[in-house]
Amino acid sequence: MKITLVFFITLLLCLVNLYSQNIDEQIARLQEELTTLKQKETKLLSEVEKLKLRAIRRDLYALGLPKINSDEELIEHSAMALVYDEDHEQAKWVAHIISADVIEGNVSRTNDFRVDPKIKTGSAEEADYFLKYLQADSSYEYDGFGYDRGHLAPSADFRWSQQALSESYYYSNMSPQRPALNRGRWAELEGLLRAYMHRSPQTQLYVVTGPVLKEGLPIIERSKNKLSIPEQYFKVVLDKQQQRAIAFLFPNQKCEYPVESYAVSVDEVEALTGIDFFYQLADDLEEALEQQFDHHLWLPDEQQDDVRPLRSESLPKNHFNTVTARSFADTGDRVAICGTVVSTKLTRNGHVFINLDKKFPNQIFTVAIWKDNRVNFSYEPHIELVGRKICVEGTVSLSRGTPTMEAANEKVVQFYEK
Repeated sequence: MKITLVFFITLLLCLVNLYSQNIDEQIARLQEELTTLKQKETKLLSEVEKLKLRAIRRDLYALGLPKINSDEELIEHSAMALVYDEDHEQAKWVAHIISADVIEGNVSRTNDFRVDPKIKTGSAEEADYFLKYLQADSSYEYDGFGYDRGHLAPSADFRWSQQALSESYYYSNMSPQRPALNRGRWAELEGLLRAYMHRSPQTQLYVVTGPVLKEGLPIIERSKNKLSIPEQYFKVVLDKQQQRAIAFLFPNQKCEYPVESYAVSVDEVEALTGIDFFYQLADDLEEALEQQFDHHLWLPDEQQDDVRPLRSESLPKNHFNTVTARSFADTGDRVAICGTVVSTKLTRNGHVFINLDKKFPNQIFTVAIWKDNRVNFSYEPHIELVGRKICVEGTVSLSRGTPTMEAANEKVVQFYEK
């Protein structure tokens, strides 16, 4: 009996050991298979990226490039192309495509700013934007010239491709932009176009960006290659599938108006720069598209009711638009602010809030009518004022960062007709 029990236990231990060895072998085999699959996936993804880059170049050459003059050289990179202006040491224009891949792209910015090796005469370089000095503790002291290295084709548009994103840091894709522009409305415009792709992932956007170059521009005196400082920048955009086009023209400074206020037609940019965009379209289609500048087609649904602020020069003396309102915040000055009522809200507490030109949560100026003051109105302001152009007189304060004015009675609200 004891022998049988010992034999049984020994046999059981052998089986357990064998089973354990089989588990370890299976784990090792599966891990090896996973490694092989990951290597294969990496290789396939690399091949897919190469094909996508080829497709981008194919589509750029088929439609996205402006007409190139006989004395100009096309500089080709993986996902963008440009013409370089040696006289101004920056690109005349840079053409690229925003594809649906930008939606899922997750490649981080590289910040590997460097000279473009394809510019035969030599592109701009770091010393055109700032100097840096190595300190004793191995850190650097920076001496900037006051301008950002502003991307023309933004790196975030290429975040689906490590190669294309890295190439966007060539100095041939940079232009000296005022920080207030580069980090402000210019960045907002770039984000607006990427957001458009989230709403229209079945299309792709043909984009051409550049400085407005001309004789007599000032230069960065301390820059190594004497970069010209553009006074304006343009961006033209085409959605061929949905037959939409638009352009934007920004001054090289802080831009107070909302992005859509800088929308113009492609024709206007062509007239200003002499560049012929999208010339490979059929003539009748090119003519129709390049006259468009309806910014509503490019805005998200929640901004469709927003309108452009009234131009200051169109207003009577001592009347100001909603953009200017911020400059009067907390000054105590009594002024009249004018704009279009795009949204109103009657709260449960009986207060009325009226937004001019831009709706919540992007409001730029709000009129508050407190519950106790509603009796001073012969009409329901949250109903009657919707869609009307009005001027409201009073003092401006900041409420959670938004310029706001209280309206105590209907006498301070005047209907404005140009």
